[in-house]
Amino acid sequence: MAIAGAEVDREAGRGDERPRRSWWPRPWVAPLGAVIVVFLAFSLPPYLGLDAGRSRVPAPEGFAAHYPVLLVHIGFGPVAMVSGFLQVWPWFRGRFPRAHRRLGRVYVFAGVLPAAVAGFVVGVVSPFGPVARVSAMVLAPVWFVTTVVGYRRARQRRFGEHREWMIRSFALTVSTITNRFWAPVVAVVLTPSLDTTFGGSELALGQAIAGITAWLGWTLPLLGVEWWLHRRPSRRTAG
Repeated sequence: MAIAGAEVDREAGRGDERPRRSWWPRPWVAPLGAVIVVFLAFSLPPYLGLDAGRSRVPAPEGFAAHYPVLLVHIGFGPVAMVSGFLQVWPWFRGRFPRAHRRLGRVYVFAGVLPAAVAGFVVGVVSPFGPVARVSAMVLAPVWFVTTVVGYRRARQRRFGEHREWMIRSFALTVSTITNRFWAPVVAVVLTPSLDTTFGGSELALGQAIAGITAWLGWTLPLLGVEWWLHRRPSRRTAG
């Protein structure tokens, strides 16, 4: 599997294209990598000891498997995030095409697919309100499908389409990070309405913040990717 496709691999072999493989012409690479590292360093430690009492997601009553399923989601999600980052990094893709293909399989089968299935199950019983619950139940299948379609396009050697679908997939992979950026913004906007719109209910306010944040977290990155793919068609097969 290769996100860039055969066309990009051929381009990588041309001497006059080699300078374009450095990270410098892609200034988004280092910040994105840093954000992923910081996010994982903050998010994973509470779950490393397998202590359900440290979970940041409250367990619903009557669903004993919640924590194990949550661990599946949290365990495979970072695999998708790290391998996906290496997949979309043009320098890595051009310098190590064989590793790129192998990591592509890791991204699909040891990252997105198990994380998406577990995410759907956890989303069904989300304690953060009905709006956030529906968001998770929509996001998980969309994430799953975009990834499967991207993988199938690679198998069919339709590498231009493969790249587009995998970019969509990776945007959804990192949407859990953008979700965190929106939470304080939405909280600042809605909190002054606690006593009016929400009738003084902190629970209702919290669920509204969680619900809006959940939807913004993945729909805006996906819309941004769609805009980029259609705004710059000449770059679709470029590194």
